[in-house]
Amino acid sequence: MGIDPGTNILGFGIVRVDSQGKPHYVDMGVVDLRRISSPYDKLEVISEKVGALCDLHSPDDLAVESPFYGKNAQVILKLGRAQGAAMIAALSRGIKVYEYAPRRAKMAICGNGAASKEQVCLMVQRTLGIKIENEYLDASDALALAMCHHYQMTSPLAAAGSVSSWEKFIAAHPDRIKE
Repeated sequence: MGIDPGTNILGFGIVRVDSQGKPHYVDMGVVDLRRISSPYDKLEVISEKVGALCDLHSPDDLAVESPFYGKNAQVILKLGRAQGAAMIAALSRGIKVYEYAPRRAKMAICGNGAASKEQVCLMVQRTLGIKIENEYLDASDALALAMCHHYQMTSPLAAAGSVSSWEKFIAAHPDRIKE
């Protein structure tokens, strides 16, 4: 499950991976928090909604977008709180949490870390074979995070920087070694 945290709009996306390692669309949507004035009530709703999604779909992992520094430090603090509420909802249910920078998810999906939300949405649609309406761009970002996590976990470089990951890959695939 992927979460694009926000204190106004929170996107979620769920994919299942088949035995061949191909991701398939399960669910997506947005939680519109704009009508809630209290920042603490927003965090409560985030925790409840993400918890309900975890209960409904029983994901193995939660991939969440890490906050990034913008022009306003208050924004990153608010996003961090939203992220934390989603993380606690998953962790309290025994679901592992992984963070990905927005550029990393965009790179995994589009091959361009500076891709626009519209470009990410287009690639997610093509990869999963679905149609996503423009009002669900935050949900398509969440699907991209879930797919990025899948790609990261299935990469032979998943333990980046670890020599043993290459050793394990070579041991598991001796036919792919050319001398």
